[in-house]
Amino acid sequence: MAKRERAARALQDEVSRRIQHLDDIVEDGAKIRVPAPQAHARDARGRNWDMKTFANAAGYERSIRAVVDKARDEFDLTEVPGQQSADPFGTPPSLE
Repeated sequence: MAKRERAARALQDEVSRRIQHLDDIVEDGAKIRVPAPQAHARDARGRNWDMKTFANAAGYERSIRAVVDKARDEFDLTEVPGQQSADPFGTPPSLE
């Protein structure tokens, strides 16, 4: 399956949304600050970005890493201006 391409801000927002919905984080009322994704050369698993140094993440590191790794498998980081749709995780805007 081909990966979907997303800009850095869209990836940051999506990973943040997923992390804030983790059961342990919801139960504890923790607010995790998610860093911007950092591009890197494509690795052996085909991933071209990563995230490190989350704020307020003590005790949640394994859960957060699982979320980030899943997102890295689903999405490629792209920095081409104007390439993302108005709703980066929905359908493309309609052509009227």
